[in-house]
Parts: sequence; structure tokens; C-alpha cells
Amino acid sequence: MSDRLHANPPGTWPRDGFPMNHSVVEPEGRRVHLTGQVAWDADGALIGGDDAEAQTHAALDHIETILAAMGGAMQDIVSLTTYFTRVEDKEAITRARAARLHQEFGPAATGVQVAGLWAPELLVELTVIAVIPPDRFKRPD
Repeated sequence: MSDRLHANPPGTWPRDGFPMNHSVVEPEGRRVHLTGQVAWDADGALIGGDDAEAQTHAALDHIETILAAMGGAMQDIVSLTTYFTRVEDKEAITRARAARLHQEFGPAATGVQVAGLWAPELLVELTVIAVIPPDRFKRPD
């Protein structure tokens, strides 16, 4: 996105390949807040079992589907909060995020280890804010 600005000034901690930026200036467009997305399928069954990377991919799939329904795309995400239950899953979660989000349009991001999520089988929950450019935004059905 050419109109999206981000800053990673000298003196801030290194990103080391993380798909994020220290700050993102929202471009023009429709701001969309998504409910936290988890690894459940359309019937409420768990996707990915006890695999945090697979669960993260499933949550990202949901995010992509929701954004696409409004004309959006993954690069429209300006803010991402990742909630996770096990510290040992950080690398797996980062791999999944890096496969779908890239530094050149990476969002401002926060990771939070939590004691638990909505259901005990859930290892990861992703909450995003996206800004869809006016020329692509379409009202959801």
C-alpha cells in the first residue's frame, strides 16, 4: 500500500524478521475491527489440535475471509494483537504470522501471554484492526 506509512526509528528494538512495524499511520479508508479469531471451523470444531502454528494459520484464514468479504486483504491490517497460552509456542505463532504478513506492510503488533482463552483447547487468538481503502471497500452481505 503506497499510502500506508510506518516508522521504525533508530533506537527501537530490532524487528529481526518479525512481520510487524513499531508504528503504523492509518491510511484513508474504512476502519474495520474484527472479533478475536480462533481455530474453530464453521461447526465449532477445533482446527489444528494441539498445534499452535496450525491454530494460528486457521485464525489467519478466518481473518482473510472476513476482510475479503468487504473487499479487504491481509495487507490492510494496521494493528494485530496475539493472545497465546503457552510461551513455548511463540516461534510457531511467529512462523505462521510471517507466512501471511510481511514487514513491508506489517501491522503494529502486540503479543500477550494469557492464562487461558474462551475454551481450553484454544492456544491462540488474533484480534485485528484493518483499514480498507475506499476504492476496494464493499458493504458486507
